[in-house]
This record gives sequence, structure tokens and C-alpha cells, in this order.
Amino acid sequence: MGRKWPRPRRSFTAEFKDGIVELCQRGDRTIGQVAKDFDLTEPAVREWVKQAELDDGAPVATV
Repeated sequence: MGRKWPRPRRSFTAEFKDGIVELCQRGDRTIGQVAKDFDLTEPAVREWVKQAELDDGAPVATV
């Protein structure tokens, strides 16, 4: 089995992140499912959701 190389770092627009956060906040899919559907890492999506909640002034629940 060959060595698995880390995938290159990607950057995303604010609009894309906002859309992902909105999908997560709807509640019909888990953060993990959204991350998998869009080929994203779950920790990154969790950070986007957490940051969006902080930006909105909402109390952040630890997940």
C-alpha cells in the first residue's frame, strides 16, 4: 500500500462557507454528513459553524 499524501490546502469564499453553515443549521443533516457531501473536513465545517454563531452573537454550544 502506498503512502497517502495530505490533500492540498484549499480556500473557500465567504459565500460558500455561509451556504455550508446554513445547511448545517437547518438541522436536516449533521455536520459530518454535510462535510462528507461536499468533500470537506468535519473539523473545518465545525469551525465555520462555530465562527458564524460567534459572529451572530449567539452562545456557542460545545459539540
